[in-house]
This record gives sequence, C-alpha cells and structure tokens, in this order.
Amino acid sequence: MKKGIAHIGIVACSAEGAALCYRTICIEGVNLMGKHSHPEITMHTHPLNEYMRYIEVGNWDCVADLMLSSAEKVAKAGADFIICPDNTIHQAFDRATEKSPLPWLHIAEVVAAEAARENYRCAGVLGTRYLMEGPVYPTKLAAVNIEHLIPTTNERERINQIIFDQLVKGQFTAKSRTYFTKVIGQLRNRGCDAVVLGCTEVPLLISQEDSPLPMLDSTRLLAMAALRRATRS
Repeated sequence: MKKGIAHIGIVACSAEGAALCYRTICIEGVNLMGKHSHPEITMHTHPLNEYMRYIEVGNWDCVADLMLSSAEKVAKAGADFIICPDNTIHQAFDRATEKSPLPWLHIAEVVAAEAARENYRCAGVLGTRYLMEGPVYPTKLAAVNIEHLIPTTNERERINQIIFDQLVKGQFTAKSRTYFTKVIGQLRNRGCDAVVLGCTEVPLLISQEDSPLPMLDSTRLLAMAALRRATRS
C-alpha cells in the first residue's frame, strides 16, 4: 500500500469486460486522486477457454481453482484486495474466497447495494445463460428485498450466443444492440423498473440512451466500488 492508497488486484476472465473495468478505474481515479492518478492495479487472467471447459459442465470447483490461482498471483504482486469483473464465475466466488490470501468485493453485492440505494423494486438480469439461470444475482438482490426477472428461454439462448460469439471477441453490432433493447423492453413490460447488465461486456454494446430501463452497469459499478475501497472515499 502506498501513501494510504490500496493496491487493487483484478482476477479477470474475459478480456473486454476486464479491460473496461481496468479503464474505468484509471479514468475515474482522477476525480478522487488528482490529475493522471489512480491506485496501483495488478491484473491476472487465465485463458478464457480454461474457464469455459469447466463452466460448460458446471464444475465450479475447478473454476474456483482458476480464480484462486489468479488471486495468489496478484497477492504476490502486492495487491491489498481483489475484484473480479466477470459475473458468471461469481458462482464459484465462495469456493475461491474461502482459501484466498486477500479479501474480495462481490460484484453482485455492489450492484444490489446500488439497486437498493435507488429504491428499485424488481430488476431484470441480463448475462450469460449460466449467470441468468444461476444463483448469483437472485441471492444478492433478495438480500436487499429486491425481486428479479430473467428473459424467456429463447431470449436467454440468443443473449448467450451474442455474448460468446460477438461480445467477448470485441464485436458490437447494431443488430445485437437492437435485440438487447427489445429484451429490456420486454422486462419492463413484465414489471421490472431496472435492468442489471450482468455480463461485463454488455455495457460496451448498449448505453443508457438505448435502454428502456435504468441500467445497473455491473462493470463500472464494481470499478467505482474498488476505487472507493482503495482510497477509502
């Protein structure tokens, strides 16, 4: 730790979301720390295919092992705490953190806290199929008395396809943006008053101007929470 500013460790998974989180910390750090300034940051990631071979078969213990491996590397580099800008692998969060050498921030807890602060009642959740159908957001939103909805089965499959065929490869098309906008509109019609962008690449595809609902941008919310933690702001 340097001059009271904590060193942020990033356990990354997919490149585009991790890069957005990293850039956000660097850019927004100026507002808290002054010109050209931000906390020290160390990031490590295993190749995405190493994660996917375990995610696809539901082997969350092995996902946790990869997360822990990255955590140990950023700890050795001097990090004081860890964030993970990937929503899907938070399904292995508890397994990874119980053996971690450092404390972590939980991305869904950060998002849920912001949802509660904004007094939202029901949040739609977008992300990979594994995330939308998994326990990560239901548990954290329920803890602050917020209901959640997810897209229909067909919508979930299409969203998942867009994420893995396009977004993680840095491909952001008008057609996919239009599709996400349509799905968010359907969630609004079903009673949601906000939408969680629960894939860290989605904020690169869709902006608040495109969205029929207020957005909870998990990537940038996590980055800002890390900045506050690092600077104790």
